[in-house]
Amino acid sequence: MKKNKFSSIFQIFHLPQLSPQVWLLASGRLLSQIGNGFTLFYAPIFFVNQVGIPATVVGFALGMGSIAGVVGRFLGGTLADSPAWGRKKTLILSAAVSAIADVALVLANGFPVLLLGNILMGLGIGLYWPATEAAVADFTTPEQRNEAFAITRLADTTGLGAGVVLGGLLITYTGNYRALFIIDGISFLIFMAVIYVAITNKQPPVSEHQKSPWQAWGIALRDKIFLIFLLVNILFTTYLAYVNSTMPLYFTNFVAGFSQGTVSFLFSFHIIFAAVLQMPIARFLNRFSRIHSLIFSILLWGIGFILVWLTGVATWGNLLWAGMAMMVLGIAMVAYNPAASSFVVELAPPESRGIYLSLNSQCWAIGYFIAPILGGWVLETAAQGESSRLIIDNFWLINAASISMGIFTLLYLDKKFKAKTRDLHKSSSLN
Repeated sequence: MKKNKFSSIFQIFHLPQLSPQVWLLASGRLLSQIGNGFTLFYAPIFFVNQVGIPATVVGFALGMGSIAGVVGRFLGGTLADSPAWGRKKTLILSAAVSAIADVALVLANGFPVLLLGNILMGLGIGLYWPATEAAVADFTTPEQRNEAFAITRLADTTGLGAGVVLGGLLITYTGNYRALFIIDGISFLIFMAVIYVAITNKQPPVSEHQKSPWQAWGIALRDKIFLIFLLVNILFTTYLAYVNSTMPLYFTNFVAGFSQGTVSFLFSFHIIFAAVLQMPIARFLNRFSRIHSLIFSILLWGIGFILVWLTGVATWGNLLWAGMAMMVLGIAMVAYNPAASSFVVELAPPESRGIYLSLNSQCWAIGYFIAPILGGWVLETAAQGESSRLIIDNFWLINAASISMGIFTLLYLDKKFKAKTRDLHKSSSLN
């Protein structure tokens, strides 16, 4: 009996059997995300407090980097699907551009070079995402993709968290912020070498119906099922952005008894909890369709937001409600990420995976544009007086209610996708 119990636990937590190429991509992502963790959190502090560039100017440079990322995603999707470039060359280009960006950040002592560094970094990250997710899809079967995308997301989360911790230790003991950019640049060069030496270019051949990248973009932008999915995906990414941008300030400024240390502990716990459950949740959801997995995720987002609301309005147990909220939202996040990427791959023609994944990654840019603006406005309004406090508390209930739109849309998508799959099976059997 005990043996069976231990065996079932092992089945839940053991690593999946995937192509060595997927593990190499994941290890490269882990390495590059450690470097990103060095710079993501500490670059604004350095350029404002050490270099003396005004915070508004630094913010503008970071914003321009985000815009460059949007451009990079479009370009990355096109190059990743191009027979002349492909996934491998696009990933190498991404790493090279990001390494050059770090050189600019090392040398930056004023706005122009800082702006150049952020634009190049945004462009490099934009080139990276469609190519790496398309490569993961190329090296996996449909049955493996949920776990493969979970592994690469786990590498992202672990690397980013480790980078933040290691960067903090480096600054504490040396005070040398520019060393962070140097190490980040070296990590991109190592990543580039790994891609060049170890990764093969195994992308599907271009079909006879697709003569140019522009035709592929046209196919994607006319795919009604995909466009509807992008709308609901913006809802998911906005929820994610609320957790990272609005919720820390809400807990700090509007929940009685929560210190900065308490809030830091809650969000550290959230990241660790999500990382531990990434693979078990992905394996559990393998038995369901991608759409049903996304419905499971969005229901948890709703429950999580209700628990956040309870954290703010309850007269007792605030820390308990907050801890429960962070656990539920952590599960919602890890259920969403692999299922969304896998569904996009299922929708995309094999030769257009890069372009479809490029448009999918733009949802992140939109969600992270909407959430800080809307969440910031709500927080600012709530800070104006006690009567306005209802606005921020009810804000979480409104978000919880908004999942109804997502559920109805996902159910509609499920019906349309099943009909499309049946039609494809019929046409293939006739041929």
